[in-house]
Amino acid sequence: MNIRGRNRVTPEFNMASMTDVVFLLLIFFMIASTLAKYMDTVDINLPNASGKSENRKTVSVSISKDLVYFLDGKKVTERSLERRIKEALSGQDKPTLVLRADKTVPVDNVVKVMDIANKNRIKVILAVKPK
Repeated sequence: MNIRGRNRVTPEFNMASMTDVVFLLLIFFMIASTLAKYMDTVDINLPNASGKSENRKTVSVSISKDLVYFLDGKKVTERSLERRIKEALSGQDKPTLVLRADKTVPVDNVVKVMDIANKNRIKVILAVKPK
């Protein structure tokens, strides 16, 4: 006499669908990470230097080779630069400004931004490309 039932559940697991999902996620994040590098950035050829900079909650001022000013990737005029920097850094105890200037930009333009930061007691970090 056979007491076992006919409906037997086999404990097998098919990994094919899970590996498909994992590979799709892998491809998505690889593409997204490469595209994220190039979104909202200003093309600036930074000078070379040894050392490294820290990442903090900062505001970035970029000066392109055409002497166009950008505040966090958004174009600003030279006149409104000081006001916009103050607005962006208001409410921070230790305001920090990252200055990204193309290596062909005249020193006068870089000093102008550093002077704005100095007048408003803002720490300036000069961005460079590692050697």
